[in-house]
Amino acid sequence: MDRRAIPAAASESVWHAQDGHELRRIDWQISRTDDESPRGSILFLPGRGDNYEKYLESLDEWHRDGWRVTAADWRGQAGSGRLGDDEVTGHIDDFATWVDDLAHFWSDWIAETPGPHVLAGHSMGGHLVMRALIERRVQPKAVVLSAPMLGMAGPPLPLAVLHGAAKLMNVVGEPTRQAWKWSEKPGEMPARRRTLLTHDDDRYDDELWWREHRPELVMGPGSWGWVERAYASTRVLEAPGAMESVDVPVLILSTSEDKLVSHADCVRAVERLPKGELCAFGEEARHEILREVDAVRDRAMDAVTEFLDRVAPKPAS
Repeated sequence: MDRRAIPAAASESVWHAQDGHELRRIDWQISRTDDESPRGSILFLPGRGDNYEKYLESLDEWHRDGWRVTAADWRGQAGSGRLGDDEVTGHIDDFATWVDDLAHFWSDWIAETPGPHVLAGHSMGGHLVMRALIERRVQPKAVVLSAPMLGMAGPPLPLAVLHGAAKLMNVVGEPTRQAWKWSEKPGEMPARRRTLLTHDDDRYDDELWWREHRPELVMGPGSWGWVERAYASTRVLEAPGAMESVDVPVLILSTSEDKLVSHADCVRAVERLPKGELCAFGEEARHEILREVDAVRDRAMDAVTEFLDRVAPKPAS
């Protein structure tokens, strides 16, 4: 497919949160003949600083496999506004705000789409999906998480210590200020960023193309407020019995070479989840597994297909 164009089968629109905040969404309707039953529906949520344009390839592939597919921005990201003091810093008052948006979107979405209903998320999107599951705000038939941010890569210090340090940084300065440097030249992408995300130069360049043609998608570092709230939300996931209460099949795609989120925490999450499964990668994959070179991406997509065929089978005609 053309990864630099909205597919003809997809339509972009706006969804209004309960407080009226506008969130972008994109939908692929089911393409079928009258005698075919729907395969089901997938809702995909991207990561921090992400946009759904980056995942058009996977979303369209799921649609061609018969799924009704939807993806949406998070509040304050991509084309859905900003919550900080500038147009590039990713800020949030609390991750609970995003969980609320997801819960309300989910309620509207399942009312308008055929089941079985599948919830998928990448990186921070995976974190928020897991939190919504723990808090019983969503009730999917199955869940697929790509490199979920169940723990952040970084100093090997206790979570409470990292959270305390982030709290201190919000006391000594404005929570909306950037928590890390973007690049030596403001507005330029950091030189190392490509090597953190994917081995596939063409797919990486697709993101740069979309940022150039849709400048509203551009986002840089997270704020110190985001960092502190991320640690606070991770402590919700880490609470005794939290993941153990999730009685939903969950497939986690994770790579030991991830330098942004903790692979070890993903492995441990699979052990905690009653119906957790792991598709693990090594040095062949970086953080954006669904945007990797074909050999890696094909294996990941095949794993998702096998998992969903098994735990969320197509309804009988």
